[in-house]
Amino acid sequence: MRFCSQCGQPVSQRIPEGDDRLRYVCDTCATVHYQNPRIVAGCLAVYQQQVLLCRRAIEPRRGFWTLPAGFMENGETTIEAALRETWEEARARVHAEQLYMLFNLPHINQVYMFFRAELSDLDFAAGEESLEVKLFDESEIPWEQLAFPTVGKTLRQFFVDRQQHNYPVHVQDIRYNPGKRS
Repeated sequence: MRFCSQCGQPVSQRIPEGDDRLRYVCDTCATVHYQNPRIVAGCLAVYQQQVLLCRRAIEPRRGFWTLPAGFMENGETTIEAALRETWEEARARVHAEQLYMLFNLPHINQVYMFFRAELSDLDFAAGEESLEVKLFDESEIPWEQLAFPTVGKTLRQFFVDRQQHNYPVHVQDIRYNPGKRS
């Protein structure tokens, strides 16, 4: 950040009085510009024994497979964001059942929330941000072509939980580790 969104004047990084972190602070009007994590919400949409994946039409990771998910908008709940993103990316209608996976990614200032959901019908198609959308059996998952570690971890956990017919909420931290992909 270089300029204040309140007055347009230059900002500098410093620790404001009463705070304990570096923040961008306007040198003229003293507005503190807080930058907080962004929430990504989506669905692990299931139909019988299959899961719905989207092949990304956008960067990052264009051409790789993912669960339908995206950034939450102001004015919506996490479940509303997950349903909207599932519709936008896969044109799929789902019944969300519960929060299933929550990932903290502090190195990129994001929180991922995936809800377990059941497809309402088989009327789905690639949205604007997807090249294609497809249902996969566990044995067909393109594991080496998954876009993000959160997707692989969610799918692996789902297949373990499905064997037990028990779907607790899972919370994991993913920290940056150069050279390692999961």
